[in-house]
Amino acid sequence: MIDQQVSLRGGAARLPVRPRTGRFLVLAAVFVCAACGLVYELELVALASYLIGDSVTQASVVLSVMVFAMGIGSLLAKRLRCHAAVGFGLIEAALALIGGSSALVLYASFAWLGESRHALVGFSLAIGVLIGAEIPLLMTLIQRVDRQDAGGAVADLFAADYVGALVGGLAFPFLLLPMLGQLTGALFTGAVNAAAGGALVLWVFRRDLTPRSRRLLVLANLSVIAVLATATFLVDDFERAARRAVYGDQVRVAVQTGVQEVILTGTDSDSLGLYLDGRLRVSARDEHRYHEALVHPAMNGPHARVLVLGGGDGLAAREVLRYRDVRSVTVVEIDPAVTRLARTDPALSGLNGHAYRDPRLTAVGADAFTWLRADRHRYDVVISDLPDPGFTASTKLYSAEFYGLVAEALAPRGRLVVHAGPPEARPRTFWTVEASIRAGGLATRPYRIPGRPSGFTASPDRLGGGGGGGGVGGGGPEDWGFVLAGAVGEPGLGAGAPVLRSLGESELRDGARAAERLRLPGQVPSTLIHPRYWEEA
Repeated sequence: MIDQQVSLRGGAARLPVRPRTGRFLVLAAVFVCAACGLVYELELVALASYLIGDSVTQASVVLSVMVFAMGIGSLLAKRLRCHAAVGFGLIEAALALIGGSSALVLYASFAWLGESRHALVGFSLAIGVLIGAEIPLLMTLIQRVDRQDAGGAVADLFAADYVGALVGGLAFPFLLLPMLGQLTGALFTGAVNAAAGGALVLWVFRRDLTPRSRRLLVLANLSVIAVLATATFLVDDFERAARRAVYGDQVRVAVQTGVQEVILTGTDSDSLGLYLDGRLRVSARDEHRYHEALVHPAMNGPHARVLVLGGGDGLAAREVLRYRDVRSVTVVEIDPAVTRLARTDPALSGLNGHAYRDPRLTAVGADAFTWLRADRHRYDVVISDLPDPGFTASTKLYSAEFYGLVAEALAPRGRLVVHAGPPEARPRTFWTVEASIRAGGLATRPYRIPGRPSGFTASPDRLGGGGGGGGVGGGGPEDWGFVLAGAVGEPGLGAGAPVLRSLGESELRDGARAAERLRLPGQVPSTLIHPRYWEEA
């Protein structure tokens, strides 16, 4: 009873270690828990950006909801201060279970339900409440260990918390993600979280616990670690099942690169599907129509030197290399894994006509924006086959500044063509691209080509239809929109040579007239400091 009264008044506890050692162990636990908490936060942002798209919106939702929930957690923790040790131990066990399993549940909701926004908000709330409850309880515990002024205790706690957050923030992209991946990385973080919180309470503050509380904490922490360990053991089976739910039964290649997840489906070049970060990039059933519409109007003029931005799959290059008078083609692709698959995968290399074997083609692994700033060559044709402008990672590649760089790289009679998204489904995005190209100093000629549904069975919403490459093929938009631009005057619209297989020149001219009928006047260019595409993402 006397010990209990001393505890409630904040007096020194009877500890199994010296006060200075106990204080160090509490601060070490703060450090570890803060690192784990930031990993959960970054994991939610990264996975939501991958599954839902528009990383600005997802980061804003996660951060704002979590900070709000942390305030609620701090208020709720006031009721637990009289039982700070057992309260902290249970909160860390719950945080380890919820945070560690968050990536699994988000991915499962995406794969089987086609929707993960509600799960994202729910996990942000729950994790925020639990993180917010930590500091008040830790403040009580550190005062129990080593009596000091409140200001000094707060300074020590927040110093350990901030340093731990730094370590967690750096560990996530540089260690956990490349070594373990998103799912296993979150599960491992949860196990570390449970071990750190449970060890602190069950060792340093074990004399504050009743036998019943001690048994409860041991059972809770062992159960959490067992659940997380079991999930880690089964994570490969889970990923395979989730991929089948999303992409069907014909997944042949699944690679997590340093840039994105790359999935190849289909058994041959006639049934191939290429997905980047869950979004359909290429469907073999009608990609010819898309790439012909993208490439050949720009080739209607001088085309000895051609630059392809993006297009690591080699399909745009395939169309360019059909012109015998092309002397050089440079493909700038940020993800070397995509170009490697385009060279070596039998189905994809067969679909691109083994373009990478052509001695005229040179592949460069680089960010298109950075590469253009350093390149000093001039090109007759620049083909921008980049991910859709509605996704935040691509926004700078659809900015007025980027098109200014392209204009500098064009030869005097050079031409640029840009995939700009579907003008009918997303008119503001399409016409913002067109306005941004004009702001870069080029004259424009927009056009659209109706797509042909391929009968692909996966859900367009689930796969992020309209993603990179216009969502080429099944699950993509109902139309593809392009902007042709010239360094000198408005470019004429026509094919560079009579090599069109699935389009006619009359359809291209009809597409230009159809695009003009959909024009939205007064669109403002997108710039690096004022990106505008997210408004319609």
